[in-house]
Amino acid sequence: MEVDKSWIKLRNRRCPDFLNGLKKFMEIAKNHVNGEGKGYCPCKSCANSKPSLQNLATIYAHIHDRGFLQLYTTWVYHGEKYSNASEIERMWASNADNPPLTNNEMFDALDDVIGEQNTYDENVNEYGDGLDTEFDTLFKEFNTELYLSCNWMSSLNFLAKLMHIKVINKWTNSSFDQLLEFLRVAFPKENKIPASHYEAKKKLRKIGLGYQSIHACINDCALFWKENSLMQNCPVCNESRWVDKNTKGKKVAQKVLRYFPLTSRLRRRFSFRFTAKDMIWHNTGRSTDGMMRHPVDGKAWQEFDNRYSNFAKEPRNVRLGLAADGFNPFGNTSQTYSMWPVVLTTYNTPPWLCMKESSFMLTLLITGPKSPGKDIDVFLRPLVDELKTLWTDGVQMRDAHTETIFTMHAALLWTINDYPACSSLSGWSGQGYKACSTCNEDTLSHPHLLSPEMMS
Repeated sequence: MEVDKSWIKLRNRRCPDFLNGLKKFMEIAKNHVNGEGKGYCPCKSCANSKPSLQNLATIYAHIHDRGFLQLYTTWVYHGEKYSNASEIERMWASNADNPPLTNNEMFDALDDVIGEQNTYDENVNEYGDGLDTEFDTLFKEFNTELYLSCNWMSSLNFLAKLMHIKVINKWTNSSFDQLLEFLRVAFPKENKIPASHYEAKKKLRKIGLGYQSIHACINDCALFWKENSLMQNCPVCNESRWVDKNTKGKKVAQKVLRYFPLTSRLRRRFSFRFTAKDMIWHNTGRSTDGMMRHPVDGKAWQEFDNRYSNFAKEPRNVRLGLAADGFNPFGNTSQTYSMWPVVLTTYNTPPWLCMKESSFMLTLLITGPKSPGKDIDVFLRPLVDELKTLWTDGVQMRDAHTETIFTMHAALLWTINDYPACSSLSGWSGQGYKACSTCNEDTLSHPHLLSPEMMS
């Protein structure tokens, strides 16, 4: 029998319809608790998060006082299934001594990605219709046993954990391929272990965040992007786009820029229930004793807020910092090669997070035989265009912490780099005449003309 869920949208939480609906929900919830009698709480504050497992009395009180999570229309944490993923097991196993915790972890990840894809409420109805059809394969992997009778780990969970170990330990792709080949032989037949690293990446691509490969001129003149995307030669120097333009096989670009779109990464920050609440820390965690502990306590931030008051009114608008520098990835000075990562970090988050490595967002990876120098502005164009869009128009986001939809804008407040990199980013000379960005023309360019007193 279909459960009436219309009561969850009622604002008057003391009316009979809301109370009757809540009582019926509690009858369902009591069948989906763990061995300690605790279950997921779908109130607006707890939002079904694992750290907020509550007993039944607390769940009832939370929903009554705070309201029911509006977007939680398919009660997957309380025995219900998505309409296009009917094979998903219930989140709580009937055997309380052996709950499928690994599957719960993967479901949390899938649930956050689904919420991110369905930013607009009208995209999904109360039956779960409207979900991206590409998730069907992921749901199938989510419920597929790693091998016959392996009911404690799904193939998707195994793959995610194995890929995580690969990244942490910096395994090469070839060594990972060898490991997969060995595991396929060692595990029981008909296992669901992928045959290669490439196949594993394809399966997890929808959960992760990909990048765009943009061809560039070998002389750093222009990108083969947007209006130049179909050109075979550089519009500036007429150099060929390809290593071998006459090959009968697949053509290989002479230079490739890797671009990691910013919007999708910010969207993931807000759609993940455990990080969304940190994105407004700058609005609530400011210093009250006059000490500067975060850029939000500085004059530059305050002057920016005063100048752009409309931007500052929405605490979820994002303030960014950009860092760029080059290095030789081979660690060999005799081999000339340059790699320039361009990294962004969000200053909305508290100081113990905004400077943490896990909070950094790689947006551009510029590779080549030499440093891009002042031509770096050519490679920055995709990022600059996206930042302009985020500043002027903004994008709609789903805030998993408050379960609301809002229009997010973003601003780049400052850059972090050494002086040579500053010279490349700004276009200002970093050496020779007028090298000092402060003194400019007032700098004496001939030290030998200085008097002994000035030299001392």
